[in-house]
Amino acid sequence: RWVFVCEGRHGCWGLNVAPGDLEKSPRSDPDPWEALHRHKRSWVWNQFFVLEEYTGNEPLYVGKLHSDVDKGDGKVKYVLTGEGATSIFTIDENTGDIHATKRLDREAQAYYTLQAQAVDRFTNVPVEPRSEFVVKVQDINDNEPKFVDGPYLAGVPEMSPLGTMVVQVAATDADDPTYGNSARVVYSVIHGQPYFSVEPKTGVIRTALPNMDRETRDQYVLVIQAKDMVGQMGGLSGTTSVTVMLTDVNDNPPRFTHKSYQYTVLESLPVQSVVARIKAADADIGSNAEMDYRIVDGDGPGLFNITTDENTQEGIIILLKPLDFETKSGFSLKIEATNRNIDSNFLSLGPFSDTAFVKVTVEDVNEPPIFSTPLSRMVVSEDAKVGTSIGRLSAHDPDNINGAIRYSIDRNTDLERFFNVDASSGIISTAKVLDREANSVHNLTILAMESQDPSQIGKGIALITVLDINDNAPVFAIDYETLLCENAIPGQVIQTISAVDRDEPPSGHRFFFSLAAPIAGNLNFTLRDNKDNTASILTKRGGFKRREQPVYRLPVLILDSGNPALSSTNTLSVRVCECDSDGVALSCGAVAYTATGLSTGALLAILGCIITLLVMVLLIVTMRRRRKEPLILDEERDIRENIVRYDDEGGGEEDTEAFDMVTLRNLNIIRDPNVRRDVTPDTPTFFHYPSASRPPYKSLPDNVVFREFIWERLKDADVDPSAPPYDSLQTYAFEGNGSVAESLSSLESLSTDSDHNYDYLSNWGPRFKKLADLYGNSDGTSVFS
Repeated sequence: RWVFVCEGRHGCWGLNVAPGDLEKSPRSDPDPWEALHRHKRSWVWNQFFVLEEYTGNEPLYVGKLHSDVDKGDGKVKYVLTGEGATSIFTIDENTGDIHATKRLDREAQAYYTLQAQAVDRFTNVPVEPRSEFVVKVQDINDNEPKFVDGPYLAGVPEMSPLGTMVVQVAATDADDPTYGNSARVVYSVIHGQPYFSVEPKTGVIRTALPNMDRETRDQYVLVIQAKDMVGQMGGLSGTTSVTVMLTDVNDNPPRFTHKSYQYTVLESLPVQSVVARIKAADADIGSNAEMDYRIVDGDGPGLFNITTDENTQEGIIILLKPLDFETKSGFSLKIEATNRNIDSNFLSLGPFSDTAFVKVTVEDVNEPPIFSTPLSRMVVSEDAKVGTSIGRLSAHDPDNINGAIRYSIDRNTDLERFFNVDASSGIISTAKVLDREANSVHNLTILAMESQDPSQIGKGIALITVLDINDNAPVFAIDYETLLCENAIPGQVIQTISAVDRDEPPSGHRFFFSLAAPIAGNLNFTLRDNKDNTASILTKRGGFKRREQPVYRLPVLILDSGNPALSSTNTLSVRVCECDSDGVALSCGAVAYTATGLSTGALLAILGCIITLLVMVLLIVTMRRRRKEPLILDEERDIRENIVRYDDEGGGEEDTEAFDMVTLRNLNIIRDPNVRRDVTPDTPTFFHYPSASRPPYKSLPDNVVFREFIWERLKDADVDPSAPPYDSLQTYAFEGNGSVAESLSSLESLSTDSDHNYDYLSNWGPRFKKLADLYGNSDGTSVFS
């Protein structure tokens, strides 16, 4: 049987025998090996221990294997197989001694399973059955504790009571927890006292001071140590950091930094604008610093409102109504700020609200004039004479200076200039004859301007209603087409007529119908007034014949009820028609008679003339299409502007030789616009001078000379019926009177035959008298008599 031997602290040796064998002491037997040999047993498992991390120079002795078959004569050989055999563990095949040749690490592998066998050295026949045993690696304290979850981040509410748990830390030790104290860890605080403490066995960190204030310090960094060997001398240790954040609680009430604030705004500040921003300080953060503002007292109720800016927690004072410096120049408000989320645990720290006073000063600005009535309604009769006063608008300067006001009409609302307004009094009067039927209501914008500051303009509305007068006579409502059957009977109604009137009398229209005097007593038709603004036309007889008279014309007199009454005569055409038995017209108008007076040759001649005319029209159309230049300008050639180019380079500002201003200023000449287009016509100017005291053109400033000339040319073009209906360039050779240029006339001989009429030379003034005498008289012989 096998014997396993362990020596020293590395293991122990003993005999693995049956229980009955243990009763026999080896000391009582003079030869224990013999005694054991006498009782042969099978192999029994045993366990060896090997110290980890052995650092000796020699292989580490593990134990010894011995079989009682081995007599020491070298016939038995020991063989070792299994985990680490030959690589880590070796056996002396002769003695059975087992050694470890490498350093072992329990944390890498805690035990090795090996198989031992004893065989005959010569025949390799097993002399003992195979037996399995374990080599266990014995632990030493070679691993320090480690915080696998570190570093830690934790939070605890500020002002927490003493001993409030913050977080629990845990360290692990790779050493064997079942052997010795190598893996028994205790915790301690290396850094972070006296604020926090840690339980040595559990690693629970707790607050060590009460009432820690986040507003004073909001973060703490602790260093926690874990040491094995129950903290004894020689134990290994590891550390980790724990960052503890103090979370906020609502322990600070809001407080205004000042008890009184003052702001200044302009009275022109628009409604819904921000007047001021005010903030109460709160040392808390987040939801604990949220607050609501309200106006608890103050003058100007309903004039201001305050809201909270959710981003900055400021109180925003907003204007709700317009300000008026002249009415009130200052306001005082009492503002209260209150925490929105109040913690009942800290009510003892004081009321979580505060108040402050805000004074708002209004500054005056120059405001435009204000009309006493923004909309003034006025009426004027349609027949009002030009200059009739309609009404008056009044505006005042809202500022304290109360300056003078000047009135005018926005001509965009009175393009045809029907009205004028007195600049000083604001009285509106008519400037043209009014026509209610063209425009019954005029909506004028009246401008009120400060005399001292023309940029300040106020606006008012004048709604002028034109009252109607009876100035329009009634007429037929439509163009009637009256048909009369030849078989009509006497007293038959052939047409019912009505009338319209552009006037609108207050009591409504009332029209009276009758036949005009020339045919009032005719024998064919009569008129009956239906007294409802309609009238009926009736026949007086029957037997109408188209051949005798195809059309009858009845003058109808229509009279309105106005004061004075107006009337008009309207002609009603009655066409005689051939009708069927139901009275439906079949054919109307003149009867086509047979041309008994015309021969066949005459009819052919008329037909030939018609054909000839058609051929001529076709020829004219064909020729016009073949012309190279169209009679009407193409769309691409419809030029609306002309560019005139002069290749004349001036000499700059000092060039006084290029143009003589005297030429334009010497305009004293008899002007006839119908004859001469290159001189100033005798038309009104911008400057209204009396006819006797009007200064000559040469005494007017240069800019006035040009302005007068262009204005007069413009007025000529406006009244010229032959002027083009679009913008065009008008070129005028404005030479003036007394030109210093020599005559450009090509007249060289008195005997030149000419059929021109030069009578207009006599209208050109004394300088052309010689030419007028030579050519202006048709009887040339009288000149040389």
